[in-house]
Amino acid sequence: MSWWQAILLGIVQGLTEFLPVSSSGHLMIFKELLGVDAEGFLDFTVTVHFATVLSTIVVFWGAIWALLKGLLKFRYNDETDYVCKLIVSMIPVGIVGVFFKDQVEALFGDSLLPVGVGLCITAALLFFSDHFNLFRRFAKSPDTAYRNGISYWQALTVGVGQAFAVAPGISRSGTTIATGLLSGVRRSDMAQFSFLMVLAPIIGEQSLDLLKVATGEASFGGGVGPVALVLGFVFAFLSGFLACRAMVALVRKAKLSWFSLYCLLVAVLIFVIAR
Repeated sequence: MSWWQAILLGIVQGLTEFLPVSSSGHLMIFKELLGVDAEGFLDFTVTVHFATVLSTIVVFWGAIWALLKGLLKFRYNDETDYVCKLIVSMIPVGIVGVFFKDQVEALFGDSLLPVGVGLCITAALLFFSDHFNLFRRFAKSPDTAYRNGISYWQALTVGVGQAFAVAPGISRSGTTIATGLLSGVRRSDMAQFSFLMVLAPIIGEQSLDLLKVATGEASFGGGVGPVALVLGFVFAFLSGFLACRAMVALVRKAKLSWFSLYCLLVAVLIFVIAR
């Protein structure tokens, strides 16, 4: 992988991690367009994903620090309630990671067809989230709203969406935001929850990968090189920082249907090219 390919792929990861268009799908698309070798590409993907996790922490540091301070009071307050719901939302993706990891990794092959299918699913979810609230009759009124704007069952529903988003082409941010909106969570509450709920699973997964490298069970960076890894990390972090801030504002105000149209167009192009 050359230095300019690493920079471009880092920017692609940073922008698409937070926009509801699937970062994993776009990385695979640009990998094919740029002719990047498959050797070491998974290590590069892990590196740029970690960069966007750090950008999320920077953007939401105030909220994260407030949650930590609330937890240290050791009582069931708003912060403890919020963290407990974040933990509930992580259960489905944890189950997938433990029991179905090999099946998920098998989806990330050389074919772009799974990406096209995933983008179609993302497009449908984004479209319906703008036009329907499937659980409107069960949602509470503003006067009796759930604590922190989200209930435990809504957190679990969003978690199920995140579990499906491990497949290529299915946007994690798009799916979690869409399932949250469909289940009745307000836009203002869903943006932050969606971005915070992914931190622990990604950090945990990548910590395990680093542990395997440290113990000699696996190698890291082969076929990519340290320069490409560093450049990819830096540009993924910078572009991710900007995209994360922009996406928070978009979720609160903008229609997600425009991203739905984009995902659908990209999927059609994939199906045409990959025939």
